Order: sequence, then structure tokens, then C-alpha cells
Amino acid sequence: MTVKEVMVIGAGQMGAGIALVFARSGYQVKLYDTDIEALKRGRQYVEQILEKDMAKGKIEADTKSEALDRLQPVVDLEADPITADFIIEAVVEKMDVKKEVFRKLDELAPAHSLFATNTSSLAITEMAAVTNRAEQFIGMHFMNPVPVMKLVEIIRGLETSEDTCQTVKELTEALGKQGVEVKDFPGFVSNRLLMPMINEAVYTVFEGISSIEDVDQVMKLGMNHRMGPLELADFIGLDTCVSIMEILHEGFGDSKYSPCPLLRQYVQAGRLGKKAGRGFYTYND
Repeated sequence: MTVKEVMVIGAGQMGAGIALVFARSGYQVKLYDTDIEALKRGRQYVEQILEKDMAKGKIEADTKSEALDRLQPVVDLEADPITADFIIEAVVEKMDVKKEVFRKLDELAPAHSLFATNTSSLAITEMAAVTNRAEQFIGMHFMNPVPVMKLVEIIRGLETSEDTCQTVKELTEALGKQGVEVKDFPGFVSNRLLMPMINEAVYTVFEGISSIEDVDQVMKLGMNHRMGPLELADFIGLDTCVSIMEILHEGFGDSKYSPCPLLRQYVQAGRLGKKAGRGFYTYND
């Protein structure tokens, strides 16, 4: 299948980043959100990244202008009929919200449109089941920040067709990303490996074995990680870490995936990480 037009559902940082990489790669992109202010912030984010690329000599001024011209905001799916060949959802990481999005899209989108979700841990098969096009449904998990990170996890649902998977692999390559195909199990590969590491790092602090700073130093200096696990947890959001650990715990029924009590306590206190100004570290900006 040839994809010419893309629609991104959700104009947060992930959605805006996804819209940017598609627009920069030559695709016509519609960015949808019910919140006009979110759309404005998404557009500003795209412009800022393109400005940085231009300042670094990565792109020319006309490339920036053309990418922005290909990006169109949408606030009403019914008033502005969907014509996209490929639709990717990047809304809040809650199954009930995502299911409702796809129920509505299934009613409004053309029969040929492929659906993708940018979920980081939720079941692709479960989401696909609320549509009448499960064979055209797939997971496409971009890493944050989208314009920088090269990896995309490509997740087949139980009914995902070979044609759909091949189209998404080709899309991933066209975006300059590296696709890795994984099966539809809780956390896929990235978060099944990452979140237990973060959780164990929190346990190491919780049990008084070492300090926050020293735990991060061990992983940065000893394992050559660019960020320590606790610093990375702050960047991801501690509430998101708890949510993903709970999905792993429920999905596998194994106590090793139970979130550390200290991690839960930080979330209860509102110490959600960088976005809240405080998590394991304190942020002034």
C-alpha cells in the first residue's frame, strides 16, 4: 500500500514529534486534537525543532517551510472528513481512552486506512478488537524525543496482516528510523527490559543500599548509559513508570513487576519527575 497522507491523533509532545518526522519526510500530515491550545503548542514544538535543525545546518530554510506547509491542524473530525491513508494515535496511555478513539476513527475513516497506536505497553490486539479492521491495525511505538531517537517498535496484533506490517516497516525506513518487530505482549521489548531496571534502581535506594546519585553513576560510568535509571525515570515521568509496571504486573502475574513502594510514594506526593519540577531530582526549569 502507498501512503501519501497521514493523520496523527493527539498533539502532545509525542504526537507533535510524530507529525514532525512525517512532514519532514515528505508526507501530507493532519494533526488532530480537540484542544486548540494543544494544537498551537504542537505547531510551536514542530517549528522549534525545525529551527534548531536549520541552525545546525541539517536542513535549508525551504525544507523547513515545506515541512510546515505539509502540516495541517484539525479540531473536528466530523467537519473535516478523514482522507488519510495512515492514522496513528498518540493520546493518553489509558486503554479505555484509546479504545474510544479507535471506535470513532473506525466509523469515520476510509475503509483502506491503516490504524496504528503509539502505545508504549498496552495490548495491540485488545485495541484492534474494537474496530472492524483488526488486520489493518498495528503498534508503532516511537521513542521520546521522537525527532532524535532512531528506534521504532513495530508490534503485530493477533490479526495484523503481513501487508500492514510491511507497509509500516517501509514507513519507518522512510522516516529514517530503525524498526524492530516485536510480538504483542505487555511492555513489548523496550519497557519489559527498561521498567524493571528502573524499578530495581528505586528498590536499591529504598533499601538504603546506595544514594540516588550513586545508583545513577554506577549505570552511567560502569554500564556506559547516557542517563542513569533514576534520572531517566524522572524524564519519562514517575506516574508513567508506575502505570507501565502495573501493566506488566497484571499481564504476567509475576510479583517481580510490582512497583517499588517508594516509587508509588513519590507519585502520591506529586513528585512525578521533570514535568512536575521534582522527582528523584529537583528541576528549576
